[in-house]
Amino acid sequence: LCGGQRSTAPGPRPSCQRCDASFSCNCSSAGLTRVPVVTGRALSLDLSSNLIAAVTAEDLRDHGRLRVLSLHRNRLVLIHPAAFDPLRDLEDLDLSNNQLTALEPSWFRQLEALRVLNLLHNPYSRLGPAPPFQNLLSLRRLKVGGPDLEELRTGDLAGVSPLEELSVQANGLRRYEAGALADIWPLGSVVLSLHRPFLEDQDLASSVLGDVSHPETALTLRDLNLTWAQSIRPLRAAARSRIRHLTFQNLSLSDVAVVELLVVLDGVPLTRLAMEDVTLKGQGRWERANWTDHRSIDEFLVRDMEVLDVYQFVSLGALGFLLQYPRKVSLVNAEVYVMPCLTSYLLRNLQYLDLSDNLLTDMTLTETLCDGRSPLRALRVLNVSGNALKSLSSTSRLLARFHRLSHVDLSRNVYGSMPGACSWPPSLRHLNLSRTRIRSVSRCLPAALEVLDLSHNDLRDLVLVLPALRELHLSGNKFLRLPAGCFFPSLHTLSIQANGLGQFGASDLRAYRRLRDLRAGGNSFVCTCDFVSFFRAAVAAPAVRLTDGEGSYVCDAPLHLRGALVSRVRLEPAQCHPVLVVSAGCGGALLVGAGVGVLLWRVHAFWYLRMTWAWLKAKRSSRRRRGREERRWRRAAAEGEETFDAFVSYSDRDAGWVENFLVPELEAPR
Repeated sequence: LCGGQRSTAPGPRPSCQRCDASFSCNCSSAGLTRVPVVTGRALSLDLSSNLIAAVTAEDLRDHGRLRVLSLHRNRLVLIHPAAFDPLRDLEDLDLSNNQLTALEPSWFRQLEALRVLNLLHNPYSRLGPAPPFQNLLSLRRLKVGGPDLEELRTGDLAGVSPLEELSVQANGLRRYEAGALADIWPLGSVVLSLHRPFLEDQDLASSVLGDVSHPETALTLRDLNLTWAQSIRPLRAAARSRIRHLTFQNLSLSDVAVVELLVVLDGVPLTRLAMEDVTLKGQGRWERANWTDHRSIDEFLVRDMEVLDVYQFVSLGALGFLLQYPRKVSLVNAEVYVMPCLTSYLLRNLQYLDLSDNLLTDMTLTETLCDGRSPLRALRVLNVSGNALKSLSSTSRLLARFHRLSHVDLSRNVYGSMPGACSWPPSLRHLNLSRTRIRSVSRCLPAALEVLDLSHNDLRDLVLVLPALRELHLSGNKFLRLPAGCFFPSLHTLSIQANGLGQFGASDLRAYRRLRDLRAGGNSFVCTCDFVSFFRAAVAAPAVRLTDGEGSYVCDAPLHLRGALVSRVRLEPAQCHPVLVVSAGCGGALLVGAGVGVLLWRVHAFWYLRMTWAWLKAKRSSRRRRGREERRWRRAAAEGEETFDAFVSYSDRDAGWVENFLVPELEAPR
């Protein structure tokens, strides 16, 4: 039965027509069970999230131009050894999240141009038996492993060098030969998932970390549960290699582990320490490590942190030994509702502070910034977006004394309105007020701004002189026309996408004397003749570049052009120049009429017309005379009188005399 099923000829391959003008074909989530037929000119083919179980030798034969191929999240079990041979120009191949139980070197033998290869989340237990990547001479990013990877041996990655990024998911790793990852050099960044080794086999974890840790390599560790002092021990191998960039992702951390981590990293020239998706099980009592030296730390990042015992968490005031060094601190989505003023004073070298997506209010921000007393004297960049701030006047007052502050991000707050006047630091150059529900703009905005983002608000106009402004972002508002360019004499970049613009023209852009980049796609364009001709001229010889691409400019009216690209619209001359067309038509008709008249005169047509008319009149007169004569004959016959016939021959010149005198005389009764 199985043999009979295999011998049955497969049905025709499905087709996919989802290709755009750049020959990028998006066939994802289409329910496909086989590789579809697409144009042979395709450069990118996305087949992700389908039901494809096999790739045959014929499926990709006509796709030698492909640069990107994604088979992510399918049901791949079988790949023919020659399936990818035609793809000699392929640069990016994604086979992740499938059912491949082994990696075959034959798949990659012709892919010498391949730069990115993703093999994550497949059920293979090792990378062998033969080294699969030896022919990938251009490979720069490699992602391997999954929940079933149990073994890494020397030679598995033979031929792979150098790499910009190496990702190895080895949460279930049980056997590792020392040096299996050591031959890859230089190595830009490494991402390792080592959940089980850190818990059960720390010698194995230490061996892995020792092979990939270098001062120039950014190290990222995922899926770790560091809850006791001993769980930190494998990191000593990385510390001995004097690493400079360390990131933890999906991390559970206790107070004891934090203290041990600070001890392990004591004196290490670490410049960046980041923790993402962190569950903090302690209370923040880390002062036992206050003797450690971390003066090299320049950047500290915490993103998506959950503090289990938030009400027992202590102040960071005892951590001056850590806080005095960093110049860049980010606490993003970390449930921060206040940073005490005392803590702010400890951040003496801070230049960049990101407290976005937290729980700050106007009152707690006042405490954090010490009621405007400018504790952060070196601060240049402040990001408090995504909080619960409501008073723009209060926020500007708190920042007025930060004399070095140049970038402020207040987006995604709930200001709603803008006061008539505000106090800002004189050094402020970049201000982001996007998604703050602002309905109108006032003189609250500082005149020295160079970059202003007011996108995704409820603005209908912008009447404000900003002479130094270089970038203006107004996308997602309710503008019906471009703001007057005379208000922004230095503007270089304007973004006004997804508004209510019907059209704009050369005169509108001419008012922006220095405008070079324009993003105005996604509006409701009325494709009149003037706008279409202007748009074509602007694309052909751009004084202002449309940096969002021609594909963003789509007609909304008239109805028969809705959905058409403005650059491809072809309007009839009668639609664009009706007066000229009518005038030309009438003039042409007059010329044709005059020509016909001259022609008729030259061939004596008018004489023939007169003759025809005379003949018709004579014919009619003859018919009338014949009728009268018949009646007379009948009458004469009835009365017994005799009748006579007469034949008269005459020329055209005598016709009048014959008809008017002779005939009546002859026919008159005697």
